[in-house]
Amino acid sequence: MCALFVRNRSRRDGSSYEDANMKSITIVASVLLGSALSLNAMAADSRNGQPQGTEQKESVQPVSDSWITTKVKTELLAARDVSGLKIDVETVNGQVKLSGAVKTQMQVDRAIAVARSVKGVKDVDSSALTVEGSAGH
Repeated sequence: MCALFVRNRSRRDGSSYEDANMKSITIVASVLLGSALSLNAMAADSRNGQPQGTEQKESVQPVSDSWITTKVKTELLAARDVSGLKIDVETVNGQVKLSGAVKTQMQVDRAIAVARSVKGVKDVDSSALTVEGSAGH
C-alpha cells in the first residue's frame, strides 16, 4: 500500500493533508480489524461443527460487542460531519458508550445517530462525549 504524505499544507476545506492521511489510515485499519473479526467468527463456526459454505438466511447469533464497536467506529470515521478520530467507542452487551471531545453539539448529535444506526446497538450512552471548550461538560 502506498500513501502520499504532505506536511504543512492545507486543503480547500481548511483541513490539513496530514489530517486527511490520518483519517484514511484509521479507516483502513478499522476495515482490516473488522475483516479479521469476521474471519475469526467464520473459523469459530466451522470448528463448532457447521460445514463451511453452508449459507444461512439470517443469523440467530446476537451481534458481538467487538463487531458493534468496530462497525460504529468505522461509520464514525466515514461520516464527513463527525470527527471520528476524536471519539472513542466501547460496547458492552450491545450498549455503546461514546467518549471524547468534538467541536460542536451537532457532531455529538450526529455521532449518537450514527451509533444508533448500527445493527445490534441496544442503547447509546454519550455522557462522556463533550463539546471542546464548552463550560459545564
